[in-house]
Amino acid sequence: MSAVSPSAPSGKDPLRGTLWPAVAALLGVLLLAEFTPLDLWVQDACFDFATGQWRVDENASLPKALFYTGPKAVLIAFGLACIALLLGPAGWRRRLGLAHRRRELAAVIVCLGLGPYLTGVAKANTNMFCPYELTRYGGDVPYVKLFERFPDDARPERRGVCFPAGHASGGFALLALSGLAATRRGRLLGIAIGLAVGPWMGIYQMLKGAHYLSHTLITLVLMWLLFLACRAALARAWRSGPDSP
Repeated sequence: MSAVSPSAPSGKDPLRGTLWPAVAALLGVLLLAEFTPLDLWVQDACFDFATGQWRVDENASLPKALFYTGPKAVLIAFGLACIALLLGPAGWRRRLGLAHRRRELAAVIVCLGLGPYLTGVAKANTNMFCPYELTRYGGDVPYVKLFERFPDDARPERRGVCFPAGHASGGFALLALSGLAATRRGRLLGIAIGLAVGPWMGIYQMLKGAHYLSHTLITLVLMWLLFLACRAALARAWRSGPDSP
């Protein structure tokens, strides 16, 4: 990030105070999804009941390139660039104003790698199905919320692997960029980047019936909590100092 002072930062960490608001937001989204029909309202708007088609065709090449394969490739390339910057000569970091930010740069790398991985692990164990699999939208599975059980006479033989939103997790992992800045403006810029790329990837998934709104919102909060956890763990394990000349 650009707004980094030439000397090592000191004082209270302003991002640490977001932990409990993030936990409250996570609980709030879970309750909203569990006790309101919000997810179905949004998905109904993404589905054309007259034609039985989603607003975006998952096989359409241009939207897939713009919102799926393209962003994934950019995130992989960005992650590799961050690794090179972390391990490369100190002069590279000084030119970008990151001489005192190797630990924070490591947090970005960990979030970019660990976020999608942990999301994939969660998807394999939560047993939630995607909207396109529901009988409501032409599929074969009844709509069941996260904390509900399937009816005995309609229990699927396969497991659902749709919660939380895996694709959007890579975009929301960019929220970790806020840790690279030493000023409020720089932190807000990092947060804005994550809040731009995450929905760019997540809304596409909703429009083609791959995720609910709550899936995307919960992934947003989980990636922020992961960032705070990585930041705290690295602060304990890694005493960051200025790069050598």
